[in-house]
Amino acid sequence: MALFSPVKIGHHSLKHRIVLAPLTRFRASSEGVPTPDMATYYGQRATNGGLLITEATFISQLSGGFPNAPGIYTAAQIEGWKQVTKEVHSKGGVIFLQLWHLGRASSSSMLPNNERPVSASELAIPGKNRFGEPNEVPRALTLPEIHATTQDYVKAAKNALEAGFDGVEVHSANGYLLDQFINSSSNKRTDIYGGSIENRTRFTLEVVKAVSEAIGADRTGLRLSPWSEFQGMEDETPYETWGYIVKELQTRLSGLSYLHIVEPRVKFFTDDRSTATETLDPFRSVWKGAFISAGGYTLDPEKATSHSEATGDLVAFGRAFIANPDLVERIRHQWKLTPYDRSTFYTPGNKGYTDYKIYENRQASL
Repeated sequence: MALFSPVKIGHHSLKHRIVLAPLTRFRASSEGVPTPDMATYYGQRATNGGLLITEATFISQLSGGFPNAPGIYTAAQIEGWKQVTKEVHSKGGVIFLQLWHLGRASSSSMLPNNERPVSASELAIPGKNRFGEPNEVPRALTLPEIHATTQDYVKAAKNALEAGFDGVEVHSANGYLLDQFINSSSNKRTDIYGGSIENRTRFTLEVVKAVSEAIGADRTGLRLSPWSEFQGMEDETPYETWGYIVKELQTRLSGLSYLHIVEPRVKFFTDDRSTATETLDPFRSVWKGAFISAGGYTLDPEKATSHSEATGDLVAFGRAFIANPDLVERIRHQWKLTPYDRSTFYTPGNKGYTDYKIYENRQASL
């Protein structure tokens, strides 16, 4: 079965292709420091030769602001993450840290000195934010600020290695800062970071290159979401835009640990099944390294097996992994999955976090 066949990512040899997807859980301290509960949570989901990708993690004080989301820019945060990586490595697992900058998805009320959030252009996310208020109009990053932000990613990546991570994943998806530069709906710049596909994708490619040079391409992954409509994202030519990114990566950074792309069928905050007809096949045909497909497998876990058989992809699970810390064994043995409780995804405490049980008849089934 391809899903349980070995595969290399960077210099790591994985024993199966089931991946913990990055999942924001808001269980860090108010200072963004990972807690002992977080070490327990990731340790529960670690397997010998399995890959975990952490929740999105702020690269700097100005990159975020969500309460109880973790960071990787202070000494205390680094020390907190060391407990997480130690626990995962004790189980034989491999763990990458996802690097995050909210861009216009933040608000001045959450940033130091009430600074305005930043983005590619001065365009707010349509609608209201998570607090029920109209989304704030960001200011456009200047060229020096873009270059400085690239270095924030580099510093965060170095901090991640200090914390014991095996690598990092650059988050360039789902309507956050780098994705805001890529999409034509949110980028109306007229300088070298706007207009053409080559210009709109420049920031992402520069960040990936800089991080790769700092910590090694084999310790660097990238997440993309060509068809995400989340947070006002829309692009006029998705195949051409993300196809250009993938071609550039294959040409210039083929040594990356992996490429992680969200399937077009994904819908955030709902359990609906999309009827999308788009496909990742054109990107998969260009990229010759490890390829992680994410999205839609919780609602149809059997699809992961057939998908991996057909493509050789690694498959990232989110909601199913929340409710099933032993998901790898459940899929291996076709054991029934525990349903998840969406109401506890982002709430404080252990409920819906570290209290999900392993398969109760597991010992009898071995």
